[in-house]
Amino acid sequence: MTKVHDLKCWPDIFEVMNKKIKTFDLRKNDRDFKINDILVLHEYDPNEKKYTGNVISRKVIYILYGGRFGLPKDYCIMQLGD
Repeated sequence: MTKVHDLKCWPDIFEVMNKKIKTFDLRKNDRDFKINDILVLHEYDPNEKKYTGNVISRKVIYILYGGRFGLPKDYCIMQLGD
């Protein structure tokens, strides 16, 4: 079952993800991320401590789960598509 995950995204990361330069995301896997889930990335300015209102969505198309290649067990790297 596909889940939608609302996540914070810092401005510098949001910019390159919005331009599709960065097509992956490293996250703590505390939400049981799965292939085909949707990440809704909300730009958050940590200096102002508020959301900017900018939002993008990306679909998870591949996941490298932790415990391999030195990645901690409770983390994952997700490849993102449109």
